[in-house]
Amino acid sequence: MDKTIGFIGGGNMASAIIGGILNSGLAAKEQIIATAKTERTLASLQERFGVSATADNNAAARQADILFLAVKPYLFGKIISEIKDSVRPETLIISIAAGQTIEKIESAFARNIRLVRAMPNTPALVGEAMSALCANQNVTENDLTDATAIFNSFGKCEIVPESMMDTVIGVSGSSPAYVYMFIEAMADAAVADGMPRAQSYKFAAQAVLGAAKMVLETGTHPGALKDNVCSPGGTTIEAVAMLERHGLRSAVIAAQRACVQKSRDIT
Repeated sequence: MDKTIGFIGGGNMASAIIGGILNSGLAAKEQIIATAKTERTLASLQERFGVSATADNNAAARQADILFLAVKPYLFGKIISEIKDSVRPETLIISIAAGQTIEKIESAFARNIRLVRAMPNTPALVGEAMSALCANQNVTENDLTDATAIFNSFGKCEIVPESMMDTVIGVSGSSPAYVYMFIEAMADAAVADGMPRAQSYKFAAQAVLGAAKMVLETGTHPGALKDNVCSPGGTTIEAVAMLERHGLRSAVIAAQRACVQKSRDIT
């Protein structure tokens, strides 16, 4: 990709994206410029990635062909007010902030912009993000190609309508927390049956990772994969029956829908 990629904000998610871009060879370190408020973060960006790092948001905005807005949502108004006159008309802006709709961001810039709204999740930090992207009417096919290439460099991504963004938060944005709870519960049970704690986390986490890969790589329905493990009169079906008795599915569905409703209320 022969473009300069800028980041307003150099926190964990921005760092994960920069790492994905560089590790995939999508762009070279000389093509990336990132900003941060503290000298410590600026030094970290330079040491970890060798990219250009500055405290000058306008410098990054002027240079970027693709500009990530990677600051906390409550800072959006201030940051956009600061940089909006420095962003070139042809620059593709990518927002990764929760709750900041396309309409809100367009209104803050107060002019036509090319904008992609994205929702990655925290597994981006280990190169396994699931990201959703939606675009405004000014974004071109080439812009979308560039955006999807970037997000696929540190995981997987899908284009969705903006109306689905709250649903995305429930099913992928917040869901790592549900999975961590499941892994912790599995590990607790193993500890109760005599397995050392560290070993129990490894067994549980690897089982979840492997099961997820089976869904993604085989394309088989999760229910069919579950059935394949459940031998007649065996141990697995006994566990599945107990999970059903205690309402695992209904608890997950209720929790996820509560998450989505909260996201809608905030937005």
